[in-house]
Amino acid sequence: MTTEAKEFEPEVVAFCCRHCAYSAADLAGGGRMTYPCAIKIVEMPCTGRANVLEILHAMENGADGVAVAGCLPGTCHYIKGNTHARQRVDHVSELLTKIGLEEMRVRMIHISAAMGAQFVAEVTNFVETIKDLGPSPLSRDTGNARVAPGSEHAGSKP
Repeated sequence: MTTEAKEFEPEVVAFCCRHCAYSAADLAGGGRMTYPCAIKIVEMPCTGRANVLEILHAMENGADGVAVAGCLPGTCHYIKGNTHARQRVDHVSELLTKIGLEEMRVRMIHISAAMGAQFVAEVTNFVETIKDLGPSPLSRDTGNARVAPGSEHAGSKP
């Protein structure tokens, strides 16, 4: 592993269902379990609200990876929200592959509110996967700010 790869600290957005994944994260915090600070949790009423554009928008704005974390299959509080979320995550994975990015930059996580330790394990594993992949090509580090491709000055090298 190169020095640059060791220094890389990813930004990972986690769209979390209020009823299950967010509660699992809260349980982990209450139990003083730690997970990587790379995880930026966005609470949602249901992962069914996470649409393809939101996931891609998060990546375009600097996220190196996006997790959508919701209820266990068959237990969605909104009946099929987590099923729709799974389909959208799979679609984003396909889109990423088509444009030459790694499909592993998006992940669906199914978890219940009582699974704090599993939440920690899942997000830690996801952050490690993103670290192995390196920074997202959709944005590149320029000090503390990230700049979208194509917004650099004309004539500059990428």
